[in-house]
Amino acid sequence: MLHHRLDGPAHGEPLVLGPSLGTSTRLWEPQLAALARTFRVIRYDLPGHGDRPDAAGAGHPVTVDDLAAQVLELADHLGLDGFHYAGVSIGGAIGATLAVGHPGRIRSLALICSSARFGEPSMWRERAELVRSEGTGPLLAGTARRWFSGPPHQPLLDDLKSADPAAYAACCDALATYDLRGRLAEITAPTLVVAGRDDPATPPAHARELADGIGDATLVEIPGAAHLAGVDQPGRVTAALLAHLPSTPGMRVRREVLGDAHVDRAIARTTGFTRDFQDLITRYAWGEIWTRPGLDRRTRSCVTLTALVARGHLDELAMHVRAALRNGLTPDEIGEVLLQSAIYCGVPAANAAFAVAQRVLSEPENEPPV
Repeated sequence: MLHHRLDGPAHGEPLVLGPSLGTSTRLWEPQLAALARTFRVIRYDLPGHGDRPDAAGAGHPVTVDDLAAQVLELADHLGLDGFHYAGVSIGGAIGATLAVGHPGRIRSLALICSSARFGEPSMWRERAELVRSEGTGPLLAGTARRWFSGPPHQPLLDDLKSADPAAYAACCDALATYDLRGRLAEITAPTLVVAGRDDPATPPAHARELADGIGDATLVEIPGAAHLAGVDQPGRVTAALLAHLPSTPGMRVRREVLGDAHVDRAIARTTGFTRDFQDLITRYAWGEIWTRPGLDRRTRSCVTLTALVARGHLDELAMHVRAALRNGLTPDEIGEVLLQSAIYCGVPAANAAFAVAQRVLSEPENEPPV
């Protein structure tokens, strides 16, 4: 059975994370904390990879279908009927293969720096022969250039160095025969496709082919990222995954109140520095307060508008005027709230608030029909 690690709450939605060739479960460490807050995260190693490599049968021919069958064996062992799946490169190919062959098992799919076909078969067969005869050492310098746009991440290069040569070569043989281009339309799971704009191994054109071929697919291109985009740009990849995976109650309410466009912009701007703050406001402001049954959303909008006027938070006020409209308040009712605030929060504060609200209400999408 594939070596694996479990993280996150036992009752969480299961999320299986697949590695890139030559890496290990540590490939997902930049995303692990954010994903394991709510998901039951299962990271696995390819045969012959990782801290406890099992190279049994590594000399035998292997296909991506064989690797997908081993992931299903692991899922069955863990009692997972259905699960979400995200994979990098060959890990993505395994997920796509599962989504085609076992659509009932895959609840959602994320393909990161992956492809429907990884180049000419001869390239992979030549690499397999090189590794069988000389090990993975000769690959290190070239792989570092493919994997990273920024400084190399040495622990992942150490994974490549320590990978079992026979097992690594068998995975190369699997990629040589992998071609899912004619079956992409069979993938019905909601799919996220992530491309690194600096990825020389699976450039953005490969991601666009995946996104064009899969019916329910979203494409995200990450600047400043090579083949291991989640290491080069961890905050951006984490944000894309969290936006794609099933919403927590807080994220669902946040989208309902503020709108998808606003939330998507906020997620796209998320960095490693701001990721925890974004998670905080989603879980507590939107997941704990806005979901309480004691006040309806119209009333909560009235309270929020007044508080923002009182504190002079005009940028947030503009956002919540739009939210108030989404929650069913009319422009006249918003005006009444601002009039009330003039008495209790001060005329200058209300004057600034009226200017902000007038600008928002004059936006084309908020103007009443003629």
